[in-house]
Formats: sequence, C-alpha cells, structure tokens
Amino acid sequence: MNPHERVRRALLFMPGDDWKKIGKGAGLGADSIIMDMEDGVALNNKQAAREMIRKALSSGEIDFGRSERLVRLNAVSSELCFDDLVATFPGKPDGYMLPKVESAEDVRKVSERLAELEQSAGLETGAVCLLVLIETARGVVNLKEIAESDPRVVALAFGAEDLAASVGAIRTPSGTEVAYARSALVIHAAAYGLQAIDSPCIHLNDARQLHDETASAVELGYTGKMAIHPAQVAPIQEAFTPPDEAIEQARKLIAAHEAHQRQGTGVFSFDGKMIDQPMIRAAEQILAKAHAAGKRVYH
Repeated sequence: MNPHERVRRALLFMPGDDWKKIGKGAGLGADSIIMDMEDGVALNNKQAAREMIRKALSSGEIDFGRSERLVRLNAVSSELCFDDLVATFPGKPDGYMLPKVESAEDVRKVSERLAELEQSAGLETGAVCLLVLIETARGVVNLKEIAESDPRVVALAFGAEDLAASVGAIRTPSGTEVAYARSALVIHAAAYGLQAIDSPCIHLNDARQLHDETASAVELGYTGKMAIHPAQVAPIQEAFTPPDEAIEQARKLIAAHEAHQRQGTGVFSFDGKMIDQPMIRAAEQILAKAHAAGKRVYH
C-alpha cells in the first residue's frame, strides 16, 4: 500500500516495553499502532523496548491485521534516536514517528540513515515512511520547511501538551492556547499534500471531551487523531468516517452538478443553497474519505 494513501484516522500509542499492551492494541483494528520508545518508556528501559518492538514486528507472535505498524523514536536531538532506529529497523516497520521535530534538518538526518538501512536490507529507497510530530514553538515556526523537507513524510502530527509546555501556556478544555498552532499545522499539511493528525485527548474518562476534540479536528480539516487508550479508537475512527447521510448528500450534489454542467450551467441552486466549485470539491472530499475508510460510495 502506498503510505501516502493509507487511512490514518485513529493512531494508537502502546508502550514499547509492554508486550501485553502491544498485543492487545494490535487486535483492536486501529488504523495505526504506534509502539513507543519515547515518553511511554522509562529511561532505564529503552533497550528493553527496542528489543521488544523488534520482536513484536518480526516474530509473528503478534498479528497486527491491517493496522499500520509504526514506531515512535526518541527525539533526533537526543542520543537515543539513531540507536532506536538501528535496533528496530530489522523488524521492518511500516514507518516511524519523529517527536519534537524542530527543523527540516531533523527529518533529513533520519531519512538519510533510513536510506542506508534500506539499501543494506535490499529494500527500495523510501519504502519506510515518516510521520512528523510538531510539539514545540520552533517546530510551529518552521512548519513550511518541515512539511517540504523529505518525500518520506506522509503526515504532520500535532502535540498540544508539549507545545503548551514549550510556550508556558496553561492547558484548557477549549484549547484556545494552542488554537493558532493547531490551525497552522492542518493548513501546512494540506498545502503540501500531507495528512494532518490531531493531538491525543489526555482525559481518559471524559467521553465528552474526546468527542468535542475529535469533532473540532474533523471540522478543521484533520484526517486523524492520536489515541492513548484502547477505548478511544472506535469513537475516533467513527468521527473521521463520513456518515451515510453525508455520503448520500454528497453523491446527490455531485450528480446535480454533472447534470447542470451538461446543460451549460455553472452555479446552481441545490436544497436552498447556491452551489459553486468549492462546495463540489467539498462533496468530492467526503466521498474520497468514505471510500478510503472502506465504505461503499457509488452504487
């Protein structure tokens, strides 16, 4: 599967040093499983996480089904990142998530090392994709350069908690303090043909907060959201999948547009609204998202 075309609605983090949790996560049907070596693993357990992730990827003991198999490295600025990469690459993950990316150079360093590893393994250069996590003020300022840094990059992901800490903001349920960065990320992702992945909801027992955050992400144009608990996967994937009613409405709108085009009419009225090209493109995007999520779009 082309990594740029893969559906990533819910991306579930699992601690890389917990075999039981990795196994459980793999069976949940999440679009992507992220085996973590950064925040989810204590410093004295990093090596154990590397070994466990490699085993999870290569032993065949864990069935990931159709879920994408991702690994979150430690930050490029740390002394751990490239050892993480070398240790886990033999497991042939589908991709890596890079945390705390602040420059295009951060991405290129990892991509160059990946190219060396791919060549040694007899893989096509660029076979392993990168998802870039933006979670510092400098990362937000350098979004343009990061977004266009390397062909391996398939998605920009937003880390609200770390970003708030990096600027000294106070986190609120409304997210006003990170609103600019959250919007900037999705705009840059769209500009460079990348997916946009929203920050995880840290309120594990608050279904309403998860719903509100996810609905807001959908409205902003995000294509997916990270999850930190198995119970978050299904609600997130449902929210990022167009409902049947929206699919049917989009289908009718496009059919009406095609009929008016044949008659030589550009702008037309539909359900009491004036319809022009932006609305047609929005309808086409709904159908594309539904199709990608496995829904039947056309009769």
